Amino acid sequence: MPAPAPIAAAAPPVRPAPLDRLPGSSSDDPFHRLAAAWLLSYGGHTQTAYRRDIQAWAAWCEQLGVHPLAAQRFHVDAWVRHLSSQPQARTARPASAATIARRLSALSRFYDYAIHDAELLTHSPVASVRRPRVSDESQAVGLTAEQLRRLLRAAGEHSPRSAALAALLIFCGLRISEALGADVRDFGHDHGHRVLKITRKGGKSARVPLPPPVVRALEDYLAERTSGPLFLAAGGERRYPYISAKQQFDRLCRTAGLPAGVTPHSLRHSYATENLRLGAALQDVQDAMGHADPRTTRRYDRSRHSLDRSPNYLLAASLTHGESDGEGVR
Repeated sequence: MPAPAPIAAAAPPVRPAPLDRLPGSSSDDPFHRLAAAWLLSYGGHTQTAYRRDIQAWAAWCEQLGVHPLAAQRFHVDAWVRHLSSQPQARTARPASAATIARRLSALSRFYDYAIHDAELLTHSPVASVRRPRVSDESQAVGLTAEQLRRLLRAAGEHSPRSAALAALLIFCGLRISEALGADVRDFGHDHGHRVLKITRKGGKSARVPLPPPVVRALEDYLAERTSGPLFLAAGGERRYPYISAKQQFDRLCRTAGLPAGVTPHSLRHSYATENLRLGAALQDVQDAMGHADPRTTRRYDRSRHSLDRSPNYLLAASLTHGESDGEGVR
């Protein structure tokens, strides 16, 4: 963890032999050494998110005057109550159930590492903490097919780079980090398909097949370029940073007249909803989005409660077919 703040409470006694195996010097706080070792097994946005969660927990412990390695369950319970009831610094609102569940998951993984891998602790304060129930309904703003078309038009009228990025997010359901992290060399062929090799959340690689509109948009944007990041920042040398891409995305949304609250992640929800509405198999959409659990894909499907999609109509139409010939169900 970079430039960690000192922890006010004294560190509890820990076994010296396991501690000696952790990175850092003997003068460093064991919590920071343990956190640094644990975070080494993660990369990219996962590591960034877990680092923030661990830093938030350390700040809470410091506020209570308890060292994180000496924390008990009631300290975690108090943190959960604080998160769920008090405005948080980044949002000015209490944390959502999903945010709290994610933070507890990170904390649980950290203490499990301390017990089973580092062998530094014998008990996790998170072990019996009740996790908030996360709603089956996603809170992200979803877009209709017509709104997606308007966004594609706005991106195409803006620039080849915006057109290519919007096409990848809309037609392929990529996370924006997956698109921005790709290089030109990752744009290639595989068994007759044009594909883009990306790094998924958690560090797994995947080859994403690209439909013709995406291929055309990428070829128009890349022109003769054969190396470097797939998406370049202004000036044409550095990788297009997320903050700049997000700001441009917000401007395109305003140009397209989209509702407030639309984010790049909203396009993943729209990708799932539209594909399932068009009849794609849930398993195929799950695999395309890189979800380990089909329930996650279901949460992304914003029209799954639509009465128009009820299987009742399919069965009724099948069983009553030919009823006029006297063969149907009476």
